[in-house]
Amino acid sequence: MAGKFITFEGGDGAGKSTQIRRLARRLGERGIHVVETREPGGTPIAESIRKVLLSGMVKSLGPEAEAMLFAAARADHVDRLIRPALAAGDWVLCDRFFDSTRVYQGAVGGVDARELDALERVAVGRNRPDLTFVLDVPAEVGLRRVRARLAESGGEPDRFESDEIALHEGRRQAFLDIAARQPERCVVVDAARSEDAVAGDVWRIVAMRLLQQAA
Repeated sequence: MAGKFITFEGGDGAGKSTQIRRLARRLGERGIHVVETREPGGTPIAESIRKVLLSGMVKSLGPEAEAMLFAAARADHVDRLIRPALAAGDWVLCDRFFDSTRVYQGAVGGVDARELDALERVAVGRNRPDLTFVLDVPAEVGLRRVRARLAESGGEPDRFESDEIALHEGRRQAFLDIAARQPERCVVVDAARSEDAVAGDVWRIVAMRLLQQAA
């Protein structure tokens, strides 16, 4: 039996990685083997591309060049990790996928949707998520979380975290627009609440939609 593919989307500081860890632990308790991954990344080649993209080295080349690099990383990720894991019956939980490109480089960056369609066909093919969580949080809340995390780790904001707040708000709305257009795949979860409250909603939705049982 093929596995399930769940993606987590949303703005910076929405808590995607935290909720992936919590869901993976919960699924593991049910005896389900889970693969946790992220984009860009997930494979050695894709992780190398991630470093280039998040460093800001490609920013001067524009959103179209960024979209192409994201697609290159995604193609390797799908081919070497996601597709084999699903074929083996594993559940794949991914921090960002093609919706982020649609938002960051498309809706906000201005790359034509037809170009993104073409890149998506090559990089993704038929490997579409069974379920996508859009973790929704006001931009100022998400950025406050990012600053707190960076202060704790001593890190610096990446290429996208350092953008002005108007861009972050535009991305938030673009994610909500995608979810409104594709309710059969996407579920919006209020991520401004506590981790426990968000995790509870995530598990309830997974149980109903993919496990066909009450949470």
